[in-house]
Amino acid sequence: MISEASRACAACLQVQEKLADVAALEPHTVGCPVGLCDTAVPVRLGDRLIGFLQTGQVFRKRPTEAQFRRVLKLVKEWGVNMDPAKLKEAYFATTIVPTRRHEAVVKLLAIFAQHLSILSNQVLLQQDNAEPPVIARAKEYIQEHQTENLRLGHVAKAVNTSTFYFCKMFKKVTGINFTDYLSRVRIEKSKNLLLNPNLRVSEIAFEVGFQSLTHFNRVFKKILGQSPTEYRTQLLGSS
Repeated sequence: MISEASRACAACLQVQEKLADVAALEPHTVGCPVGLCDTAVPVRLGDRLIGFLQTGQVFRKRPTEAQFRRVLKLVKEWGVNMDPAKLKEAYFATTIVPTRRHEAVVKLLAIFAQHLSILSNQVLLQQDNAEPPVIARAKEYIQEHQTENLRLGHVAKAVNTSTFYFCKMFKKVTGINFTDYLSRVRIEKSKNLLLNPNLRVSEIAFEVGFQSLTHFNRVFKKILGQSPTEYRTQLLGSS
């Protein structure tokens, strides 16, 4: 196989590294030396990149004989010993995805990535394996009082720990700080309320505990990648 040669591996790795760099915030397509292209769609959890969805290497248009001859030359330079006939057969059998179809595939991947981000947020909030009792009690307290002007000190006092100790333990167990966790709990609550078209976004913001609509919009978009209005439109439009 082509990828078994060290220079070919290096070329492939360079393409993947470039793709990871340029697709960190939005979908991006990168071409490789043999004429194939790969598109990556980022999956984000808040402001953290947690992975990519990729189309895999495909042609955007039908390859030509001249193109294959250049590939054959490259393969020889890479030191790959491969039957030219078999290589040609495999090369021209590679999937061709025309522009409009490719755009549709990338759009579907972007939607899927968005749903993965939303599910990741839910998983993050639900993690409780081998969880210390003090953190479990804290999470219950946060759920019960999320609509209030809740502070770190309030929760620490409710579970009988010092603010400093609770802050360190909470971050160590959950992986995020108290403020981010509280925001995610409130955003999860708001997602259900957004299903009700009779509720204004501003009403929902205050209902779940945010002190301003601006703050709610900013946090919602940071966690889910879209505004509350866009999220509601997508949900109600597909129902």
